[in-house]
Amino acid sequence: MAKTRMIHEFGMGTSLRRRDYTEAASRAIKDALWHNSISVADAFGFPKSAMLIDVEIGVQEPDQVDPAKLLDIFPYGAPQIKVVKGGLDVPKPDGSGVTVIANAAVMVSFNMERA
Repeated sequence: MAKTRMIHEFGMGTSLRRRDYTEAASRAIKDALWHNSISVADAFGFPKSAMLIDVEIGVQEPDQVDPAKLLDIFPYGAPQIKVVKGGLDVPKPDGSGVTVIANAAVMVSFNMERA
């Protein structure tokens, strides 16, 4: 069987006040997922549990994200989360901190045989 990507979605999330990189990442994933209403598993006759979900999160401080806390976002499938340098930290005009912006790419694949 070959892992075949079927769909991808992108999202953005922020932490406006707390500089919480995990929360910004969570919001980015939810933004990507909530834009997707395609029932790709059903369309190909697979159970939802067969979904192979690859998630890439971009934030300025990747070591500040707890990937284990992000796994509960997914109601089914087998998510794998990778955190990389990306996103933005935007300084507040008054110098009191930064707004964290996270970007997420969520890719759904299945193990399929090519025709």
